[in-house]
Amino acid sequence: MAERSTAAVDVADTSGEEPLTAKAGKATDDGAKAEKVSGREQDAAGTDEERAEAIEAQPPELHSGHKLARRYRLEECVTRLDGFSSWRAVDEKLRRAVGVHILPADHPRGRPVLSAARSSALLGDPRFVQVLDAVEENDLVYVVHEWLPDATELTTVLANGPLEPHDAYQLVSQVSQAMAAAHREGLSHLRITPGSVLRTESGQYRIRGLAVMAALRGITCESPQRADTEAIGALLYAALTQRWPYENDAHGLTGLPKGVGLIAPDQVRAGVHRGLSELAMRALINDGATASRQEPPCTTPEELAKAVAAMPRIRPPETAFSTPPPYQRTGYQQGSYRQSSGAAQASRVTQPVPTPPPPLQSRTGRALKWSVSALLIAALGLGSWQLADTLLKREKDQDAPGNSQPAGGPKKHTGKALSVKGATEFSPLAEPFSEDEARNVMDGSPSTAWVTGKFLGWPNFGNLPPRADGSGIIIDLGSVKDISGIQVTMYRPGQTVEIRAAAPSAADPTALGDFSQRLSKLGKSGDKLDVKLDQSVKSRYVLVHITKLPPDGTSDGFRGGISEIKIFS
Repeated sequence: MAERSTAAVDVADTSGEEPLTAKAGKATDDGAKAEKVSGREQDAAGTDEERAEAIEAQPPELHSGHKLARRYRLEECVTRLDGFSSWRAVDEKLRRAVGVHILPADHPRGRPVLSAARSSALLGDPRFVQVLDAVEENDLVYVVHEWLPDATELTTVLANGPLEPHDAYQLVSQVSQAMAAAHREGLSHLRITPGSVLRTESGQYRIRGLAVMAALRGITCESPQRADTEAIGALLYAALTQRWPYENDAHGLTGLPKGVGLIAPDQVRAGVHRGLSELAMRALINDGATASRQEPPCTTPEELAKAVAAMPRIRPPETAFSTPPPYQRTGYQQGSYRQSSGAAQASRVTQPVPTPPPPLQSRTGRALKWSVSALLIAALGLGSWQLADTLLKREKDQDAPGNSQPAGGPKKHTGKALSVKGATEFSPLAEPFSEDEARNVMDGSPSTAWVTGKFLGWPNFGNLPPRADGSGIIIDLGSVKDISGIQVTMYRPGQTVEIRAAAPSAADPTALGDFSQRLSKLGKSGDKLDVKLDQSVKSRYVLVHITKLPPDGTSDGFRGGISEIKIFS
């Protein structure tokens, strides 16, 4: 049951919420009719003829144990609705759980679902639940996606109460940034609800059903960016108040009282963070609300993400430690266990103190004492020799050239963190992957990152030009400065990385040969790469150079990236 609640696709939810600025059209009880999210769009699947076709286009009889492509074994039907079904399945080739949507090939929404799934798969953003396969064969259309048994639906999280300000801040920040990246690629969601957002055990948020959920439900929209922005505002509103920001109850949340309109979250519940309350109203665009008159409304996820970034950072709550009760001696420790105080006193008076045994005074006793002493001295000597040998080996390892990290863990940087003027993507022979995300490595937040594209079958960027020199990030310090250390937080462990610096006289270096000073050896990194230089070097430009990518979790995909870069004087 835990897996069903975290990984089932929310295609059967037909709650009747109606956004103020994007009124939803009425849907049938089974969710088959297309939902409208603006007043002027064409209803893609709402005609009676098309609905009749969808109902008649029933898939062949499927059951637990049925296999698709001799690989995906169906385990449990999660949703059966309007001619299509959703299943929890097992990928027997990779031995992992997956989710599968299945439609008949002649289903009126089959082609749109297939197109949406393939477009979503091309995005490859790890903040979304990934589409793994989209196939049409044997009169069936099926879409295979990730299954996240360790994640929890936001619906379940909110059932336990509203989120803390820091958690709500992380929610709106991560979801708005993810949707901004999707819209830059021409993809929209149109069905962002608490059921389509998952929170992992590490506190990261994942969005499922990008483009696919709207295609399955037949949702169309003339203003997709506005619709997605308002949906994110509704998520933030629910996270702050544990109430749905419309009159109707939805997603296990109680709606607002009828007739009062949309009121700010800090008027619904005491103690709500004022800045987050205003942000939710700017995303929802409440006409006439005092809280939203101060700032213009956010009409796109990009604007909302910038508004979140402009807010003062909300720190996580400090862990509270309770003071232990004062130590009290028990009756047993006081010598009165199962006795009254009088009996204990009497026993202390009447019972004589036992005489300790005499020491070993005989010849055998003295020999035993000397034997034990000799053994103890030998053991101490052996232990001291082993300890000294271990310390000498560790000292030799630390003194070896090119060793920038001790065996006990990364060195602490004693220098001052240098200010960074800018960050650009290193891509001398081809177009950049995501140049606009290069600034994420200098924003101080490990949850944002610069991410490479996805390479199928080639960990070394395709093994051919134009990516022969790999990729990475170039940091511009603004002027020539003394560099004594670098700390890099990797987007994913297992990447082959090196760090280089340009000559002090270099101006705007772009080629690999321009970075003549090697600050670290080329090797595989973990989650972090920590370099402490024995002697500082002078440079303005530092290159974190990636030459080989780790697997991204799919059958033959490779992807990497960088989350944070800090340079020390």
